[in-house]
Amino acid sequence: MGNVVFEPGSRNNWHTHPGGQILIVTHGVGYYQEEGKPIQLLNIGDVVSILPDVKHWHGASPDSEFTHIAISTNTQKGIVDWLERVTDEQYNSFK
Repeated sequence: MGNVVFEPGSRNNWHTHPGGQILIVTHGVGYYQEEGKPIQLLNIGDVVSILPDVKHWHGASPDSEFTHIAISTNTQKGIVDWLERVTDEQYNSFK
């Protein structure tokens, strides 16, 4: 489990969690996207349950800091597999 803080406009790379993950938003406004789906806007109190091996990314919106608690589940299967960077085009596709 960890408390993750993003500066405005920052995001992590695409990645998967072999055992799944839970995000709990505690501050600011953020983005979450699963591969092939539109970006979801995240606000304080939102909870995202990420199934094992789902390719996704998350980070801050362009104008807000963003903080979430990240809980890795079923860690005996592994923690995280980091993949390619999220492009500016992908990040800026929020509608």
